[in-house]
Amino acid sequence: MEIFKETFEKGHEQVVFCSDPAAGLKAIIAIHSTVLGPALGGLRMWNYKSEEEALTDVLRLSRSMTYKNAAMGLGLGGGKAVIIGDPHRDKTPELFRAFGRFVESLGGRYITAEDVGTCEEDMNYIAQETSHVVGLTGKSGNPSPVTAYGVFLGIKAAVEWVFGSDDLKGKKVALQGLGHVGMEVARLLTESGAEVTAADIYPDRVKEAQEILGAKIVEPEKIYEVPCDIFSPCALGAIINENTIDRLACKIVAGAANNQLKDENFARRLMDRGILYAPDYIINGGGVINVAEELSGMPYSIERVFRKLSVIPARLKEVFALSRSEGITTAEAADRVTEKRFEKVVA
Repeated sequence: MEIFKETFEKGHEQVVFCSDPAAGLKAIIAIHSTVLGPALGGLRMWNYKSEEEALTDVLRLSRSMTYKNAAMGLGLGGGKAVIIGDPHRDKTPELFRAFGRFVESLGGRYITAEDVGTCEEDMNYIAQETSHVVGLTGKSGNPSPVTAYGVFLGIKAAVEWVFGSDDLKGKKVALQGLGHVGMEVARLLTESGAEVTAADIYPDRVKEAQEILGAKIVEPEKIYEVPCDIFSPCALGAIINENTIDRLACKIVAGAANNQLKDENFARRLMDRGILYAPDYIINGGGVINVAEELSGMPYSIERVFRKLSVIPARLKEVFALSRSEGITTAEAADRVTEKRFEKVVA
């Protein structure tokens, strides 16, 4: 990979490679933009197949965070970090404290939080080495329930746009990924009368969804082909690609996963197929709204956080309207709406 070419093209300000052999740490921190403020973005821990794959992921995710934070009106820039390792096997307090020291060395340019493969306990270890971390015990804590509720509100907005009503009763949802966010989205949908078919690579999560929520279960590779009203990706990114897009049997794509499209061309292909895409960095913005509350200078208030989630359906409807009026994809419309915030600051 031509690292400088990649960072120049995506507009990154700084990419930091973090190595601490004693702690077993191999991590990358990518700061995409600090135009609107310090770069806020979670720490992902994943057993990447290669270092290049990890770098590609963190570059894409950090850019998305810039747009997500701007779209949510947070006055924060965008960044992201990844630790290369198995989150089920390689976690230690020393690993996260070592990562925290690298965060501290950036002097507040990057603020970390939990993401896929990390949790509140991990953030508490990081906080032993740096103050530039959110999502801590006794404060905003685990952002997953808030993220999930924001996704739920976004799904309702997309359903209203397509069907004329946001009533989910009887709507069929194919949900991919039953992690902390995906499971909560599944619960909210089920309680609203939707019929959920789900898939996950972990048997215990599948069992929980089946026994507690009454979800139908399919093999992970078959989730794309489930006839449904809404396909809801709540796992990893780039899952809408040349191998999956023609298998989708839905009217809406709306879920919690970051970077759902392999690239922007797939937004056009969804549009050509008559499938409404809810841009991921808007619909899954609840988590950053939640952790950013710790940076507000006021005592954390979950009630205030949930009130702020109304920005998600409002922003999505603005995006859908621009897409329809201009004949552009919802992905392009989302970028246009969000980039106006940068233009005001630069001007």
